[in-house]
Amino acid sequence: MHRRRLIFLAGASGWLPHLPLRAQVGSLNDAINKAGRQRMLSQRMGKAWLALVHRTESASAQLVLDKSMALFDRQLVELKAYAPTAEIRENYTRLEASWSEYKAALVGNKPGKPGATGVLENDARVLALAHQGTVQYEALSGKPVGKLVNVAGRQRMLSQRMAKFYYAAMLPVDAERAKAEIAKARGEFLAAMALLRNAPEATDGMRNELTLADSQWIFFDHALQRMQGTNAHALSDVFVTSENLLSVMDRVTTQYSALTT
Repeated sequence: MHRRRLIFLAGASGWLPHLPLRAQVGSLNDAINKAGRQRMLSQRMGKAWLALVHRTESASAQLVLDKSMALFDRQLVELKAYAPTAEIRENYTRLEASWSEYKAALVGNKPGKPGATGVLENDARVLALAHQGTVQYEALSGKPVGKLVNVAGRQRMLSQRMAKFYYAAMLPVDAERAKAEIAKARGEFLAAMALLRNAPEATDGMRNELTLADSQWIFFDHALQRMQGTNAHALSDVFVTSENLLSVMDRVTTQYSALTT
C-alpha cells in the first residue's frame, strides 16, 4: 500500500463530523443533512458490527459503533424536536421505536454470525424510516439545493452500505443478495457523483472535494472487488477506505447544506 495512502488513512478510524457543543437543527438544509446522516449511521453501525464479527479493525470498529450509536441518539432528538409538521414528527416517532429494536440487536449479544441476520433486518427498517425523514425535509425545502444536500448525503450512506454488504457476503450471510446490493449501490454512487459534479450550484471547492472523493473511491472499489477467500488485508482495507470516502462526502454534504440559494 502506498505510503501517502497510509498517512491519509491513519486519521480515518472513529471519524465523526465536527459538531458544536450545543447542536440543534439550524435550517431546513441542516435538517436534510442530519436526516441524511441518520441513513448513513444505520449502515455504518451495521458495518462496524459485522467488522467485529470478522475481527477486523476491531478497536476502530468498536469505536465507530459506539460513537455512531451516540450520534444517532443525539440527532434523533434534534430532528424530532425540529419537526415542523405532524407527518414528520410521526415519522420520527416510528424511527425512535425501530431504532430501539436495532440498538438492542447491536448491543444485546456479542457480535457473531448467528446475530447477523437480525442486525441486517433491523438496519433496513431504520434506514427506510431515516430516508423517509430526509425526503420529507427535502420536500419541505422545495429548492434545488435541498435535493443536492440529499443526494450528497446519500453518498455517505452508500459508502457504508457497500462495506456492510461486503462483510455480510464474506461471512457469508445471504451472499448473493449482498453482492447484488453492492452492485446496485455502486451504480447509484457513480451516477450521483456525476450529478453533483455537474450541478450549477457546485463551487470550485466542492469540485475539488469531489475529485478527492473520486480518488478515494478507486481505493474503496478495488478493496470491494477482492472477495476470493478470507483475505484479512481486504477486510481491513474495506473498513478504512469506506471511512475515508465517508469523511470526504460528509464535507461535500456540509458545503452544499451551507448554500442559501
